[in-house]
Amino acid sequence: MAPGNVTERFATRRRRLQAEATDGELPCLIDSLSLIILSPAIGDNKGVSTSLQPQDDFSEITQLITAARQQAVRAVNTTLIALYWQIGQKISRKLASAEWGDGVVSQLAEHLAVTQPGLQGFTRRNLFRMRQFYEAYEGNEIVSTLVSQLPWTHHLIILSQSKRQEEREFYLRLAIQEQWSKRELERQFKAALFERTVLNPVKVSPLVSQTHPEALSVFKDTYLVEFLDLPTTHGEADLHRGLLRRLKHFLVELGRDFCFVGSEFPLQVGGRDFALDLLFFHRGLNCLVAIELKVGRFEPEYMGKLSFYLEALDRDVKKSHERPTIGVLLCASKDDEVVEYALSRSLSPALIAEYQTQLPDKALLQAKLHEFYQQDVPLG
Repeated sequence: MAPGNVTERFATRRRRLQAEATDGELPCLIDSLSLIILSPAIGDNKGVSTSLQPQDDFSEITQLITAARQQAVRAVNTTLIALYWQIGQKISRKLASAEWGDGVVSQLAEHLAVTQPGLQGFTRRNLFRMRQFYEAYEGNEIVSTLVSQLPWTHHLIILSQSKRQEEREFYLRLAIQEQWSKRELERQFKAALFERTVLNPVKVSPLVSQTHPEALSVFKDTYLVEFLDLPTTHGEADLHRGLLRRLKHFLVELGRDFCFVGSEFPLQVGGRDFALDLLFFHRGLNCLVAIELKVGRFEPEYMGKLSFYLEALDRDVKKSHERPTIGVLLCASKDDEVVEYALSRSLSPALIAEYQTQLPDKALLQAKLHEFYQQDVPLG
């Protein structure tokens, strides 16, 4: 390949990098990289190499640029959230002391529009949102250190959708932990995750609490799989295929630390072959998680088969540094009293959960939650 053709190819690559960059972001860095790319290596008397090896180096440099841009976005977000907090604090204190009235906030918005041309996001409405943001977490030092880890749009969703302080903190912490997108955060509000978690805590066997005490914050009592678009009447094969087809969505519903291992995972015991529906690994718990699917109501006899699978996994699949496998029976429905009886004397680290193919009635759950709080039952 002629040197001129190589130069033209790299120049095209440079133009593409510039086009991908946000206006004003890293142009000098991209220009510097293009100079490096287009320059012959020192001591190379043969001109530009036609080897494909430099392409790997270029990919690494591109990844460095991408990482730097992401880091810059995070730094900008941290600065903006701190700014909104300070503005909200100022407005809150001025209004609380009666130094300002609501009309002064309108004047502030007009003043900023005139003195800071091109500045966006500082309308009267948004200034009051900054005040709400500050007052929502004022005095809570632990939470106030977390707020900078979420984008402003996430905070607006949490502030507008949450009715209680506990609910705000619940979604704040989970959004950070699970790194939810804006869309996923909105979905979790529609799914009434907070209400479901408070009203129906996950039910686990005693051994789960002993060997994996942190598992109570990992698993749910109910998993929503509305994204499968399953008909009301469906078989286990339909559910199984649907979960595999929308595995990415299912992993988000399970939680960030879940990693998919296999489907119909083969187990051999005593010359006989068995197949586990789904096998995952949880990085935080450092253990395998076996999931058996049941499209009907939970029956106590299901526990025996699940315990058998857990024993086989612990003996033949689990690595020495890993903790005991946890089993999950994912059923279409369950009777909580039957579940409690089945789990109370179980010698296996297992839990029984329910899957739902449609979003729950959030208004109904909120009414039940209101009754729950009226009873003055302590959380946790």
